[in-house]
Amino acid sequence: MKKTVVATLIGLTLNVAFANDVAKPAEPTKVETVKTVVTEDSAFKASVLIDNLNNPWDMVWGADGNIWVTERQGKQISIVNPNTAEHKVLYTFEQAFAVPPHQGVLGLALHPNFLKNSKEDFVYAYYTYSSTNGDKSDFGRIVRLTYDPQAQKLTDETVILDKLPAGDDHNAGRLIFGKDGKLYLTLGDNGYNQFGNSCKEIRSQNIPTVEDIAAKNYEDYRGKVLRINADGSIPEDNPRIQNIKSHVYAYGFRNPQGLVFVGNKLFNVDQGPGTDDEVNAVEAGGNYGWPHIAGYQDNQAYSYVNYSKVENCEKAPMYDGTTVDKSVTVERKKETDAELDNFKEPLKTFFTVPNSYNFNDPKCNGDYICWPTVATTSIAYYPKDGKIKSFQNSLLVTGVKTGTLYRMPLDANAQQVQGEVITHFRTDNRYRMVLVSPDTGKVFVATDSAGYIMGKDSVPTKEMANKGAILVFEAK
Repeated sequence: MKKTVVATLIGLTLNVAFANDVAKPAEPTKVETVKTVVTEDSAFKASVLIDNLNNPWDMVWGADGNIWVTERQGKQISIVNPNTAEHKVLYTFEQAFAVPPHQGVLGLALHPNFLKNSKEDFVYAYYTYSSTNGDKSDFGRIVRLTYDPQAQKLTDETVILDKLPAGDDHNAGRLIFGKDGKLYLTLGDNGYNQFGNSCKEIRSQNIPTVEDIAAKNYEDYRGKVLRINADGSIPEDNPRIQNIKSHVYAYGFRNPQGLVFVGNKLFNVDQGPGTDDEVNAVEAGGNYGWPHIAGYQDNQAYSYVNYSKVENCEKAPMYDGTTVDKSVTVERKKETDAELDNFKEPLKTFFTVPNSYNFNDPKCNGDYICWPTVATTSIAYYPKDGKIKSFQNSLLVTGVKTGTLYRMPLDANAQQVQGEVITHFRTDNRYRMVLVSPDTGKVFVATDSAGYIMGKDSVPTKEMANKGAILVFEAK
């Protein structure tokens, strides 16, 4: 049975028919553009390639011409043909633990020699799991699988790096290869110091000891970007942080869900608490400030509250990350109180606001959806010679709270964000991942299957326009 989905974009409406059962190969998708819109710099047509995927999380363009996708809650890796929307599940991780919105099969990376006749047709993935069969994940692992292109099958799941810290919140989980042949993985702070984890102290500034590393105790890998040999070992040229060499490449992050290389330069995005989602240039040994600093070290609208120090913390009201209940006494520390080794300021924030900002907007009854963050989820680079001229030499960032693609032009050397953030493609969706096609003519955006957003009409809503979809924005 088929059904029709209507996707409403900024002045643009699409009607798309597609197969309801996406676990089977889909029929070619017919896209009819009912209305077009011209942005301030380019004309785009938009369509839904496919929807009803089981929470697509990561997308990678394969040498086989397919879009490779992790379906977080489906616990699987699949491929989607970008021309016909044919969908095929390649592998299901039976040991993965998947619960919205942060647990399940997350990052995906294809070996640099994938499908290059090198016998290295390896696919790497990162997923969370429960070691106790409990109600949430407590660990994550990187695994490697071998791809048979003739049979279109993945086999031989092999654990590369195991017992990485995980939890029910802020698992990050982006996995990519650098041009140096190393794997880079982002790990979040697991939502410590807020909501159900209010009484757990954030460990993003902790560096593992020599004894920890020898015992493969990776608890202090929380809030880090890791750099890993393809066999899971520690690269010899990793930075020594506090005179200790580990998998840790950079630290001081909250929930860094996006990574992209531009040449040899690594950029990431990191979700802020109530303010200051960050776009960072990630350097070896760099300290990005969390939890002592959110965004710039400016004492604006953020101060560090170590809620684990509250007396009888387990019985105290939960901490939402911005407002401490009047019944609770706890020290607040200004950002300028922190003296951090090798602190790196962000290139850009979403958004820095003054101390007078009202976090209790009655429109949302103080809910986080009204706070001045967009909840950054991915980052991509649009090249200097791309077909969409207005997009050339820009970073593209998705915001899961706002259903918006944010574009940030770079300087000529692609080292710094230059100028203001430009918004595109606003819809009533949760944007999870952005991918640029190899010919640069299209931008693909994956959406969550469910969630909570600030709608286009600036009213909070849980009604998603396109559930578990891959949207296509194409230059005319």
